[in-house]
Amino acid sequence: MRCEVVAIGTELLLGQIVDSNSAWIGEQLALSGIDSFHQVKVGDNHRRIVDSLKLALSRSEAVICCGGLGPTQDDITREAIAEVMGVALVRDAAMGERIRQMFESRGRTMPENNLRQAKLPAGARFIAEMPGTAPGLVCPIGQQVIYAVPGVPSEMRAMMRGTILPDLRTRSGETSIIRSRVLRTWGQSESGLAEMLAPHMAGLDESGRATLAFQASGIEGIKVRITVKAPDEATAKTLLEAEDRVVAGILGKYVFGRDQQTMESVVLEGLRQRGLTLALAESATGGHIGLRLSARDEAEGVFLGGLILADGRLQTRLLGVKESDFPNPETTAALAEAVRAHTGADIGLSTCAVDDRKEVPGVRPGTVFIGIATAAGANTERVQLPGDDRARIREYAVISALNALRQRVLA
Repeated sequence: MRCEVVAIGTELLLGQIVDSNSAWIGEQLALSGIDSFHQVKVGDNHRRIVDSLKLALSRSEAVICCGGLGPTQDDITREAIAEVMGVALVRDAAMGERIRQMFESRGRTMPENNLRQAKLPAGARFIAEMPGTAPGLVCPIGQQVIYAVPGVPSEMRAMMRGTILPDLRTRSGETSIIRSRVLRTWGQSESGLAEMLAPHMAGLDESGRATLAFQASGIEGIKVRITVKAPDEATAKTLLEAEDRVVAGILGKYVFGRDQQTMESVVLEGLRQRGLTLALAESATGGHIGLRLSARDEAEGVFLGGLILADGRLQTRLLGVKESDFPNPETTAALAEAVRAHTGADIGLSTCAVDDRKEVPGVRPGTVFIGIATAAGANTERVQLPGDDRARIREYAVISALNALRQRVLA
């Protein structure tokens, strides 16, 4: 069964609101085994909404309209659906009273224009779930159906889960489920990962037991999504676990986490399991590593704290490390060792970078040195980050430093 999503609202076209609703709906359709080949955005214009709905119905058995169910003059989804159905709008007295009572329960008087929300196309029905004052609609058109939900995400999701997804599954006769898992990687390009996985993916194409897809996510790395289709949750889990082992085995050190894990959450959990503490001396990253770690390590005691060394003179004054003319491996290692010693942490992590406003012989802008100090001593890694955008280099340096720590201490 095919289901198309039509997001309604001029604000979506103007970029004033990001259409996260369509993304969420698409994900839920996929998880329910419902094909969705098209998503459309259309402004608050009656003729264009009608045209979009007719086009959607020409290529899909079901359509989900999101938005345009409010009480104001630009909320015209009901009218457009009625025209497509070839029926009149009718007012439901019971729904009008329900909306009025919702206002009164909050100590407010209902504006009379809210009674527009009590209208529905003849032959349609209201969706039972109604977290707000805008009721959703189920509008049958022969063997096809149009659903209408509000643009408020919490209201839309309640209606999708409670009525629309079960109804779609019943209409489609689909009993299987689709589940996915994301492997999160850092340190290899998308094309590099694809090359590593090419032989395995060729086998998957023949067997059909799973599919792999890549998603570049900027400073969060490359995601490899594993998707399986199965008759039940237990079978889906077994298939995902098996495919996870194979893919992670091929990609090796590049895989740092799964699904909602982040580099900092993985690093903190690894340190916590080993009973280790961490302190920072940040020059290149300007406190951004500390920000990400502290947001994840509230009162857990793994991340002890750090210093932001915007002025090189501070490294001498606070840590006793001699100021250098420009960042180098020796100074970076010394900073990691010094912050470890001064804080009593098990591990010291430092970052230094070449200032793109200065000429450093033999060192390109975007060069970052990462120092890691443990009881066994200190060492430095050198990474070359892309571009000449200082903010972008800083963000890449954050995850590169955490990844270096992951591979050195937690491997």
